[in-house]
Amino acid sequence: MMTSREIADFAVDAVLEDLRPSGPVLALVNGMGATPLLELYGFNAEVQRVLTERGVPVARTLVGNYVTSLDMAGCSVTLCEADEELLRLWDAPVRTPALRWGL
Repeated sequence: MMTSREIADFAVDAVLEDLRPSGPVLALVNGMGATPLLELYGFNAEVQRVLTERGVPVARTLVGNYVTSLDMAGCSVTLCEADEELLRLWDAPVRTPALRWGL
């Protein structure tokens, strides 16, 4: 079994190989439903470490259970290159059952 550190190295490197960002990214660590929030935040710390080591700045981070699969164990990592327009839209007030900020 791989450690959280090893999984973060593997997952982030795989995404960066395809994405090759030239600027900051949005980072999403999404739980599949059965992984405790504490473990998701621990894994996020490892994802942040890898991104820092690879010289990829993180503009925003979101950690939680947003797209789940009936209490499945594990998580996913999503990275999205962020420009000024995307950050403006990301930071806009939102009020939904799953997300609330800026109100």
